Parts: sequence; structure tokens; C-alpha cells
Amino acid sequence: MRIILSALALCLAFSASAFAEGSESKNACGDTDKSTWISQDDAKAKAIAVGFDVRQVKDEGGCYEIYAIDKAGNKVEKLMHPVTGEFVADETAE
Repeated sequence: MRIILSALALCLAFSASAFAEGSESKNACGDTDKSTWISQDDAKAKAIAVGFDVRQVKDEGGCYEIYAIDKAGNKVEKLMHPVTGEFVADETAE
């Protein structure tokens, strides 16, 4: 019984940690007024300027989510601050 409870506690701790990390990256952009955001075209241009082959830009959780291919040919998913145009998180799955 102790083994089962220990395993369950470990699973819950891991799940909570993963959830917190996901929430943290989505909150990386804060809560900004959309009237202050750069356009999606400008966000795409900024990503292209650093060498990404951009496939899609979308509004996700207060950030721009950039789906692209990097210079090495890898798929990448980056979060960009919608006001500053700075990359704030990397959500690329490995």
C-alpha cells in the first residue's frame, strides 16, 4: 500500500510541476492591452530576421506563438512578447 501511495504522490508532484512550467511560459508575456501589440506580420518579420522560416504566427495565451523551422532544419515553437517582439520562451518539444 505504501508503494502505491508513494507512486501516486510522485505522479501528482510531476504533474503539478509540468503544469506550473506550462503556465509560467504562457504568462511570460503578461496581460497587455491588444491595442499595444505589434501586428502578426511584424512578429513574423522579426522571426524571419533572426533566421526562422516561419510557418504560422498565432495569438496564444497573451503571447504570439511562432511555429517555424530553424537554420538547422528543426521545427521550433517560440513565444514572442506581443508588444516588444522579444522571444520570451521556447516551447519546442524534444
